[in-house]
Parts: sequence; structure tokens; C-alpha cells
Amino acid sequence: MPDPRDFLAAERTLLAWIRTGIALMGFGFVVARFGFFLRELARLGGHGELQRFDSAVVGIAVVAAGVAVNIWASLRHRSMMRQLRAGVTELGSVGPIAVGIATGVGGIALIALLVAAVRR
Repeated sequence: MPDPRDFLAAERTLLAWIRTGIALMGFGFVVARFGFFLRELARLGGHGELQRFDSAVVGIAVVAAGVAVNIWASLRHRSMMRQLRAGVTELGSVGPIAVGIATGVGGIALIALLVAAVRR
């Protein structure tokens, strides 16, 4: 019989990934809305177009990444539950590493966009 602690640990891991996905979605929403704020600020100040890139596109991409993380985490959790019930677990860290690399690359790209916008 499987140890209940294993199931609880898997559930905590799922919840941590869900929290990460929700954080990404919230951050994406903020990025998208901040671009709107900058456009309105530039319009009110009479400065024309202050922003050279569309932050709504970046924000939507980050929200989509959060959705993908939540879907991936749910599928991974379902697979882990099946393995725990069968008494066989194949632990792999490809998914978390991929998410970490993707968010790191996305963060670097966002920094590059922001630096380019400030220099113009």
C-alpha cells in the first residue's frame, strides 16, 4: 500500500506549480495593462508615442505561459498519481527545468525590451 505522505507531497507540489502559473498570469496582466497606462500617460502629456513595443503582446505571452504551466502541472500530477497508485514512480525533472529556462529567457527578453524602450 502506498504511503499517504507521498500523495500529500505530490499534492503540495501541484499546488506550488499552480501558484507559479497564477503568478505568471498576474504578472502578464500587469505587463499588458502597464503598456496601456504608458500610452495614456504619453497622450495626456502630449508626447505622442512613448512606447516602441506593444506590451500587450508581451503580457498575453506571459499569461499564456502561466496557463501552459498550470495545464502541464495538472497533467504531470495526474501521471504521478497513477504511478503512486501502481507503486512505480519515474521521477523526472525535465518539466521544471524547462519551465525555469523558459521563464529565465522570457525575463531576459523582457529586460532587453525595457532597456531598448528607455534608450529611445
